[in-house]
Amino acid sequence: MTALGFYKPGPQSEPPAFEAVEMERPAATGKDLLVEVRAVSVNPTDYKTRDTKDPDDDSLTIVGRDVAGVVVETGEDCSLFQVGDEVFYAGTNVRAGGHSEFHLVDERIVGKKPKSLDFAHAAALPLTSLTAMEALFVRLGISRSPEDNAGKNILIIGAAGGVGSVATQLAKLIGLTVIGTASRSETIEWAKDHGADYTINHHEPLKPQLEELGIEGAHYIFCLTNVDDHMKGMADVILPQGKICSILPTFQPLAPALFGKSVTFVYELMYTRSMFQTEDMIDQHHLLNELADWVDTGKIRSTMNEQLAPINPTTLKEAYEKLMTGRTIGKIVLEGPVEK
Repeated sequence: MTALGFYKPGPQSEPPAFEAVEMERPAATGKDLLVEVRAVSVNPTDYKTRDTKDPDDDSLTIVGRDVAGVVVETGEDCSLFQVGDEVFYAGTNVRAGGHSEFHLVDERIVGKKPKSLDFAHAAALPLTSLTAMEALFVRLGISRSPEDNAGKNILIIGAAGGVGSVATQLAKLIGLTVIGTASRSETIEWAKDHGADYTINHHEPLKPQLEELGIEGAHYIFCLTNVDDHMKGMADVILPQGKICSILPTFQPLAPALFGKSVTFVYELMYTRSMFQTEDMIDQHHLLNELADWVDTGKIRSTMNEQLAPINPTTLKEAYEKLMTGRTIGKIVLEGPVEK
């Protein structure tokens, strides 16, 4: 089979130097599915994997976490899927990624592909959706019931990116008032189109902007960008006993004001369950199936905003160059076949 990977880290200012490599097609064993890859989307975590690679490590690294495809083989312990099933998933950061013709993945972190979406639109969703769903429903403990969330709001910092585009839709679906941050006309339009009731500029102080909207503060904050840059602003606007979730690590101390407000501060990393093989790892299977149902009933839509084809070193380079600008809106998807 053809796989697309890189051997050397290369300059961090440039995309990974992808090469097409011929490899033996793997076999599915245990709880693994072998999936024929039909489409992939790109995420910052993919090139950040390159950034952490040892300069002396010349082994082949295959990234690519978001995949949509067809099951072609199942391991002997599989019970959730069968050959021919159309699936989508985000994979894990401790195994080879999906930039290849065929890909092995544990069935417990795989979901049924939404029937209403083609493979490209489906591939845009898994990683960002799992991140948003785990953040809202698990880390922040927000109810799925609109009745429970009446009168409550959430501030989403970075509302037009991949995760933000899903989080705004989810938050709106469960009855929260959604305040999204965006700073360009096109990102403001995108955020509002995906569920934001209000938008404010994250490059300016947050509190005065909320006050102008007549909003006292935020019950929940979901921070999708450099959390240290927004620590003071979040501490200013979070309500007493509010909750904050970040998808990036903090490198500076938490703001002391969070203590006085008894604020809950939590992290969300979508890979935690698969990386540590937690007992609730199968919850990602259930979350993806729930997402597929929401998509098929028109409650959530794909966040694909650009599509490239086929999947080869040239299109991957183009996709990662755009992603690394930090100015992409929604998701970039590459549709198969996988080629040299």
